[in-house]
Amino acid sequence: MRVGVIGVGEMGQNHLRIYRELGTEITGVSDLNEERARKIASQYETRAFTNYRELLSQELDAVTIAVPTSKHKEVALAAISNGVNILIEKPITDTIFHADEIIKAAEKTGLKLMVGHIERFNPVVKKLKETIEDGTLGKVILLSSRRVGPFASKITDTGIIIDLATHDIDVARYIIAKEPLEVFAKFSNIKNKKGDCALIVLDFGEMTAAIEVNWFTPHKIRTMIITGTEGIAYVNYIEQSLEIYKTGCKMIPRFEKGEPLKFELEHFIECIKLNKQPMISGYDGLKTLEIALEAEAMAQRIRVTGE
Repeated sequence: MRVGVIGVGEMGQNHLRIYRELGTEITGVSDLNEERARKIASQYETRAFTNYRELLSQELDAVTIAVPTSKHKEVALAAISNGVNILIEKPITDTIFHADEIIKAAEKTGLKLMVGHIERFNPVVKKLKETIEDGTLGKVILLSSRRVGPFASKITDTGIIIDLATHDIDVARYIIAKEPLEVFAKFSNIKNKKGDCALIVLDFGEMTAAIEVNWFTPHKIRTMIITGTEGIAYVNYIEQSLEIYKTGCKMIPRFEKGEPLKFELEHFIECIKLNKQPMISGYDGLKTLEIALEAEAMAQRIRVTGE
């Protein structure tokens, strides 16, 4: 399988590393930074392009799009017009209209479109979902997540809700298997004018999700607590650990750990080879983006009006 990566910053380089581990043919890389593109291309013994359209003309089977979110639509539509299956790093794009354009273009051509909401491929999330579905926790009533860490100075085209909270919005939708009825949010914009600290509450009816994100914590924390009527579960995304407490007992479920990105790319490649539908479709990406944009709009409105 011939693959390419557009945007070889930190995440794009991770995709390249995994593609090589999976034995795909890395046809080329593209980045506006010519020096970086050449350096990374040399590392992977492939070709460097500063114009992504030239890479897309190399008869690719698939491409990872890891450019800034505001450029997702432009690059994705170009890939589709060249007949290339695409994996877009989350979020799918910056607006509902742009996301809809990408989805319709992919559907029209029959190409695979997958959005890189990587936490769905985290083994601990998979195990947590199984735990919820088998009734171990009883009826889930509360989800509380924290995704915090140092200031991300490289993020300039979006704020923290679109860039970071979309991870947890998607996880909440995935493990609860419902869409929120209402969205509430507040945020600050001390270091990033589009938001650098936020608290989001998603009302799922009988279940509520509270999502905290910030770029002020000196070290990365990626955790979630799920409270049910029969027990409580503690999740650490980074350590891939899951602890469950029920009255009078503690359980630590066994499951195979592994790198989420590798599982994600294996799934993407399998979907192309076997003509399967990706676990995270364009519509999944669109729905998560809708919720994030609604949260961002509410947070902006509260800051302006105080209501």
